[in-house]
Formats: sequence, C-alpha cells, structure tokens
Amino acid sequence: MVTFQFVPFHEVKDLDSEERVDKLFNIVKNQKIVVMEGRLRKEEEAALIEFTMSQVSKSFPGIELGVIYPDKSKMDGMDKFKESMVKFFLGDRQGFTVVGPASVVKRIVRNPGKLELFTNEAPIAKKRSTRRKKK
Repeated sequence: MVTFQFVPFHEVKDLDSEERVDKLFNIVKNQKIVVMEGRLRKEEEAALIEFTMSQVSKSFPGIELGVIYPDKSKMDGMDKFKESMVKFFLGDRQGFTVVGPASVVKRIVRNPGKLELFTNEAPIAKKRSTRRKKK
C-alpha cells in the first residue's frame, strides 16, 4: 500500500531549513510519500539529499525528490506583479514538493507541467490453495 502525507505550507513556513529537512525526512523514513505545498529552496534540497545519503542502509535505500512550480516565463507584466504581491503577503506557496522513500518510489520525472511518480511494484503474495483434499 502506498501512503501519501500532505504537508500544508503553514506547517513549514516558520521552520528554518534544518527543521524543514528534518520534518520531511522523518515522514519519508516512515515509508510515506510527502506532498508538500510550496517548494524547497535549492540549498534545502541539497541538505535533504546530503542528510539522506548519510542515513542509507539496507532498510532505508534513500529518497526520490521532485519539485514543480509554475512556468513564469509565460506570464505577462501584470501577472508577475500579482504573483509577487501574493508571494510577499502569503509566502512562497507556489508549486509543490514530492519526496518519497526509494523503497516505494522508483523514480519521479518532471515534465513542464506535471510530475510523474513511478512506484515499485509490491511483491505479490503467494495464494494459498483453496482446493479441499479428497477423502
């Protein structure tokens, strides 16, 4: 079973970078895929990857990370102004971050307007025979 945990922006906006990375890592360590409103800064992405590499073991093979945000190159001047005002008052909520354990997420592919999340197939449990023995 795949479990997603949504992390709203208000839960991480007041955290410093280390606390934000710790929060995400602890969720992923519990075999959940995090969908976080907003995005990590480049240095936070690097810190998360670096910390994860130090935690890799047989039981925790690492993470897959994907970040997506709107393409601002197609915005006109007024849209850019509106976006900067929203960012000023509400914080950088645009986009989202997806982080998952490598044991669950095979890979995350970023295409211009979407993220594709490929999961590892769960092992198929062997079915027990339901035939009755003849007497």
